[in-house]
Amino acid sequence: MSDLTDRQTQILKAIIEEYINTAEPVGSETLDKKYNLGISPATIRNEMVRLTQTGYLKQPHTSAGRTPTPVALKLYVNNLMKPHDLSVAEEVKVKQDIWEYRNRMEKLLREATRELAEQTKTMSLAATDEGDIYAAGVSNILDMPEFFDIDMTKHLLNTLDEYSYWWNIFSRLESGEDPVTVFLGEASGSRILSQCGGVFIRFVSPSHQGAIGVVGPSRLNYPRIVPMVRYMGQLIKEVAPNW
Repeated sequence: MSDLTDRQTQILKAIIEEYINTAEPVGSETLDKKYNLGISPATIRNEMVRLTQTGYLKQPHTSAGRTPTPVALKLYVNNLMKPHDLSVAEEVKVKQDIWEYRNRMEKLLREATRELAEQTKTMSLAATDEGDIYAAGVSNILDMPEFFDIDMTKHLLNTLDEYSYWWNIFSRLESGEDPVTVFLGEASGSRILSQCGGVFIRFVSPSHQGAIGVVGPSRLNYPRIVPMVRYMGQLIKEVAPNW
């Protein structure tokens, strides 16, 4: 899986989950108090130093705490996280909210992005090869500490007017057995958006193709968002033959 020991993996997973919840750098004291790791604070600190040296953690500014790097977040998404499966009630609600629009691509994508934003509490985005962009939940990102940085927020919102920017990303998405793609930072092709993350899924109809998903800070709630985007993709796959 990686070059990490079991203990380092356990510590890294705890740091990532704490960071996803708080948006704050994570210190050894927090890990010792909140997570039953069964090791001393000194050992935790030593392992955090090693994880920093090997590129899984970084130390922002003068903080004593650490934050996960894109490499660590990718490892978490691919190997460490336990997805929060949708309940039957959640699946029924999502399907009911968009189903009446199943024969009209534009209306369905508008409703689907709104539903995704509501369910994930972040910004949702869709685009098609017709050159259309649909977005919802912009106000959600304004509540996140990362977007208190006005330059970062302005840059992200400006991209909503740049169809070619998003289509360049979406056209490279995989469509394999699990068509959900997570991109972190470097895939955005933008220095300012290097602190962002996204979870997207492609869809294909007889006459169109596109993608839908969410974008936000790199510490997206992946265990919640990945299953939700996957389910939305399944619903769209069901109705896309009508488009």
